[in-house]
Amino acid sequence: MLNKKVIFILLIAMLTTLVPVQAFADNQVADTVYVNGNIYTVDENFSKAQAIAIKGQHIIGVGSNEDVKKFVGESTKVIDLQGKTVIPGLIEGHMHYPAEGQKLLELDVFWKPKDVILAAVKAEADRLPDGEWITGSGWNQEVWDVPEFPSKEDLDEVAPNNPVALTRTCGHAIWVNSLALEIAGITKDTPDPQGGEILKNKNGEPLGVLTDTAADYVTEKIPPFTAERKKEALLLAQDELFSYGLTTSLDAGSSVEDIQQMKELYESGDLKIRLYVMVNTGPDAQVYYEKGPEVGLYDKRMTINCIKFFTDGSLGARSAWLLEEYSDRPGHVGNSRYTYDEFYELIKEVREHGFQASTHAIGDAANRQVVDIYEKVLKENPLDDHRFRIEHFQIATLEDIQRIADLGIIPAMQAVHATSDKNMAEDRVGPERIKGGYAWRKVLDTGNIIVNGSDANVELVNPYHGLYAAVTRKGRDGEPEGGWYPEECMNREEALRSFTIWAAYGQFEEDIKGSIEVGKLADFVVLDRDYMTCPDRDIMNILPLATIVGGETVYEKDNSQVTVMLEGLPIGFDRAPILENGVTYVLAKNLFNALEVEYTYNKDSNKYIVKGMEFSARGDYVPLRLVTESLGYKVNWYQDSMSVSIAR
Repeated sequence: MLNKKVIFILLIAMLTTLVPVQAFADNQVADTVYVNGNIYTVDENFSKAQAIAIKGQHIIGVGSNEDVKKFVGESTKVIDLQGKTVIPGLIEGHMHYPAEGQKLLELDVFWKPKDVILAAVKAEADRLPDGEWITGSGWNQEVWDVPEFPSKEDLDEVAPNNPVALTRTCGHAIWVNSLALEIAGITKDTPDPQGGEILKNKNGEPLGVLTDTAADYVTEKIPPFTAERKKEALLLAQDELFSYGLTTSLDAGSSVEDIQQMKELYESGDLKIRLYVMVNTGPDAQVYYEKGPEVGLYDKRMTINCIKFFTDGSLGARSAWLLEEYSDRPGHVGNSRYTYDEFYELIKEVREHGFQASTHAIGDAANRQVVDIYEKVLKENPLDDHRFRIEHFQIATLEDIQRIADLGIIPAMQAVHATSDKNMAEDRVGPERIKGGYAWRKVLDTGNIIVNGSDANVELVNPYHGLYAAVTRKGRDGEPEGGWYPEECMNREEALRSFTIWAAYGQFEEDIKGSIEVGKLADFVVLDRDYMTCPDRDIMNILPLATIVGGETVYEKDNSQVTVMLEGLPIGFDRAPILENGVTYVLAKNLFNALEVEYTYNKDSNKYIVKGMEFSARGDYVPLRLVTESLGYKVNWYQDSMSVSIAR
């Protein structure tokens, strides 16, 4: 005899067979309707719409203003978009979510000049008691006047009594002082561990830079954040992502402890962003092998369904594993993490437990190993829709680019890595191997997709930097002219798909997110300009006006004062800009410092002199557009966000 639950399921099945699902949607009254929009749905046809109707956290109607009228009832809130551009909620396809939040609690040394970093470390050492650790992240020797690895002596001079550990921008090397080395027990006789290197100076002593697994000697000695500080970091990361229109984040490797803290914040209602969490290999993975995947927790806000591995390091640290020696370091091929047999057993275990596999691979040897072993495991234990991933896939042979397409392996390639690495990548691998490096067009031409992201905290999390890099192959400074290997560019539609529907596919979630369609989650972002038509240089300066997650507005831009964006970053002013009669005035010293130009001030004439040009001042303010355009910059004003975009 059928129980009541089975009878109910059969009844629903019969009704949905007889009556189209859309008919149920047509009879609903929306909670909210957005009208008069310039909406890019990113559906299969990349179609456009004017209006969206939302019930609960799902979309029940998309189309023209007329199409959604039937969803408007007495209680429906109608929001006039006034022609503003709307895109699906952006999906961060590869970042380190807890680390991004924790970065906001540490010393910020991201891409800063070496002397600026050392000054910041000294200030911390002067502030902290002796013996307390100084940590931070983001240094990149490639942008220094002398692009060489730093030394422990550099840090010893400014912080002799505090252990210091600063993580390189790639996340695969740390810069430490002598006290940190002493605490870790590292001497000139300490052997390199598998998968890492203790760099040495000309005297054979530790230089003060440790790559990959060698960094563990130090990092395991650093006191961890408390649970409360870690939760604070998770919420700081959420606020940051919402401000950029990111509604989902793939977290590329977390511990069971991290995951538990996320769950507690979901249960308290504080965490609202959607997370697709990869579990770290090792003991954390074993916990989840016993537990099994967790899908769609907390109203489809959290899924744990993937195990994360590392097979090598980074190009910047010369720890990426190459098939042949580095072009700029003869005899060195980088660092592999596993033997073939070791990695085979790990991927075999993932497959047996029903999880998605994801592997960090930068060098062509690392990518070859991953492709070979994925192919072997899937041949032995087939799965039609495995969606195994390679994270980064930076340097690959042309053969392996085709192989991953044939095998259904998804490459997660962060566009900003190409424009950050362009100043050293070809030096590392030479002119032939670079043809398979950051090769987005070659990947797409095989019929494969690309999952995009930032790899924050390695890079800045701003997705519009990634979109700009994807379509121009230029750095935010507009260099090189014409783009770096521009034949590998994506077009704007492909780039947007890589941050939306393709990123959702990489998480098995394309049926619930990644596009603005009936039945999907009401995750979208309202922009201050049209991403598809604005000048290329302005893509990096896009500012979200509102971010909506599950129909709830979780972020709204504060337009109480003018925002000035220079090459994708806001300029900070000691006093707010002034908007008067259509002219924006800003503090001269802050503007000229941001533009990195020398200036003088003539008090008698009340004029600033820059590169032989004189600019009349209002006290210590100058007219923004006049100054920047005179210096050769392109300037655009966006009324919707009360912002000025400045770019070369």
